[in-house]
Amino acid sequence: MLVDPTIPLADAWNSWSEHPAEMVFLPLGVRVTPVLYAASLGTATSPGMMKGLRPGRHGLHGEAVEFELEHGGTRLAFAYAKPDPWTITGGWRDLHRAEWGLRFWVTLCLSAETGETVQYREADGAALITIGTRCLALVSREAPVQVTGHASVEAVVADFDANGYFDIASRSTAAQVIALRFNLEMHPHGAFAAAVADAPDLAIGKAKAALAGMDRDGTVGARATAPGADAALSQTLPTQTGRHAGALDAVRDVMGWNTLYDRRNHRRTTAISRIWNLGDFAVWFNDQCYAALMTGIFDAVLGRDNLAVAMASATPQGNFACLLTSRDAWVDRTQTPNGAFIAWSMYLRSGDRSLLGLAYAPLAANQRWWRENRDPDGRGLVSCGSSDVGTTLYKGTHFGARNETGMDNSPTHDEAVYDPVTRTLSTLDVGLNASLALDAEMLALIAAELGRGDDAAEFSALAADTREKIRTELWDESRGLFANRQRGGGFVGSVGPTSFYPLYCGAATPEQAQRLLVHLGNPQTFGGDFVLPNVTRDDPAFADNVYWRGRIWANVNFFVWQGLRRYGFYAQASALAEKSLALFEASWRDERQCGENYSAVTGEITDRPDNDPFYSWGAMLPLLDVAEVMEIGPWNGWEIAHTGEPVRLGPVTSPIGAVTVLAEDGVLSLLKGDASVFSTSFLGRLDHLAIESGRFSVRLRGRAEQGATLRLPVDPGRTLVLARLGEKTVAAMVRDGWLEVDLAGATDGDRLDLHFAATA
Repeated sequence: MLVDPTIPLADAWNSWSEHPAEMVFLPLGVRVTPVLYAASLGTATSPGMMKGLRPGRHGLHGEAVEFELEHGGTRLAFAYAKPDPWTITGGWRDLHRAEWGLRFWVTLCLSAETGETVQYREADGAALITIGTRCLALVSREAPVQVTGHASVEAVVADFDANGYFDIASRSTAAQVIALRFNLEMHPHGAFAAAVADAPDLAIGKAKAALAGMDRDGTVGARATAPGADAALSQTLPTQTGRHAGALDAVRDVMGWNTLYDRRNHRRTTAISRIWNLGDFAVWFNDQCYAALMTGIFDAVLGRDNLAVAMASATPQGNFACLLTSRDAWVDRTQTPNGAFIAWSMYLRSGDRSLLGLAYAPLAANQRWWRENRDPDGRGLVSCGSSDVGTTLYKGTHFGARNETGMDNSPTHDEAVYDPVTRTLSTLDVGLNASLALDAEMLALIAAELGRGDDAAEFSALAADTREKIRTELWDESRGLFANRQRGGGFVGSVGPTSFYPLYCGAATPEQAQRLLVHLGNPQTFGGDFVLPNVTRDDPAFADNVYWRGRIWANVNFFVWQGLRRYGFYAQASALAEKSLALFEASWRDERQCGENYSAVTGEITDRPDNDPFYSWGAMLPLLDVAEVMEIGPWNGWEIAHTGEPVRLGPVTSPIGAVTVLAEDGVLSLLKGDASVFSTSFLGRLDHLAIESGRFSVRLRGRAEQGATLRLPVDPGRTLVLARLGEKTVAAMVRDGWLEVDLAGATDGDRLDLHFAATA
């Protein structure tokens, strides 16, 4: 019996479960679970995220999973690797002992979700489980001190807690859980392997072969081993070195650790967090969209799976549920409409047109739902609300209504009044309306791509109308910024960084945009070392320092960064990205924390005890610095920046497959595998990049220095028929196996177009 036969083979082994230290072969539901016991505490534990576990590197496919475990003051480095899709190797290394090693035990438990009996074959030194025709074997380099049998992993923990380590009563060679017990005195370094095959001896042989192929500490993280011990492992993971080093790595690791298998709904998903206890699953619509965007950078299929989870939040009424859990469904309200922007961006990156088909119908229904249900006076601008549907928590309340912005306790809502007749707040929210305008604009692009001309015209008109109303009705001339205002009156006093959101929907006039920049850098409002606070620093609510009252949120920085780039404020966007990465790294580098939110005064996460220190959308801070090197989005298409600084970024998803950006010695190269797609010495930004069999096209942003060239490898299957740079036809030379174009004289905004024909 297969737990899930749809899981891609490359992902079959991964940390899918509620126990992040546990590896699961998901098609069979077989688990390898480490349990630690400290005699000094008299207790054992199967560690959970942020409770004794310090997360390290984590590939999205489980190709490398590294972490530290702490129990009773003793610390271990622990890791898994995957030599092939059917096999994992693993190991631990003693980092610090708080007690005699004889009294600290590391136990490996083998079990199956479907309850099959596990056998221990002492002659082979293997724990073996058979499910249908498949067999899985677990072997260790050194024999365990003893082997015990139990009804569950929880029973292993209970046995240690009750009987300690000087007990042999639970010895067994057949049980639902077989536990291989080791201690640090005898096994300060441990190694093991597990493999799947279609016969017991094949599975055991495969596991032993993998074990024999390991270096002694080859699977244990770099913090615990000699330099270079895991260099080969590093090559399997997407990384970023040089410029903004570690940004891509951080996004990868946060997404990897928070990607789980939702057993209730039989789907893989990247969760908001492993920490929050909201039931068997929890899906916030926008959080899930952000996870789709970030996982899609590494794995287009997982990105699509996450987008499908978000789209599954659609209700029969037309909106997306704000929150769905196994315990509640907030169908009376939704969240800020960011889905179309995410879906279109993902499509531009992957070229997967099925993404648009998956998302279009629910996204279009949601846009129309907003207009029909949250605009009580028909003025073309919407307010937050709570409809009379469902039996959910907070329905029909002021708090429930403001959930629709996601900024639950923001002071920008303090002056709003909930109207039980219209079931909306009295204020027009600038961030919400800017998001609605952008959503309509992106829906128009999606509709046009899908051949829905009438829909494209409808949504384009809605976007234009909303932009016009934002720039005229939500602009506070006296303060020089956009702000929330009462439907029947003036502007509210508190403003947040959503005042910049009219940039990302294109609503601001050039003059308004320039005035916004003053606030962006003003240390009394949104400037400072730690940015962007979610209310101005001179607002009394800033001192509250709780959630949306003064703290910094990664998703807000992301959208402000998008807006700055849409208006061509690249220097300001880069400065925001650099400060965002510095903020993130302060907690990530040593503590491996990724915050739900951050203090705008100290940059800390855990200065607030109710903050989640490993929250998925926190990775949107380093995401900006990934995009500062290579971005694919609505404003500039496929874009790569060449500053002259060394950088290596990738592999990441692109319209031509997985690529790596490499800049060294003043030359930028785009690699597909080990092969160069193109290289250039041009310094600046290359955007609207298009690479096809018959065409290469790129727009050059910057001025070419003397001697700047662009080179493509010669392809004997095609012939260059036309080369244009700006308005001029240019010559291209074949030199040393490269087709080389001289970029001298290129000015800012010139496009290089190369057209090819198949060789006869």
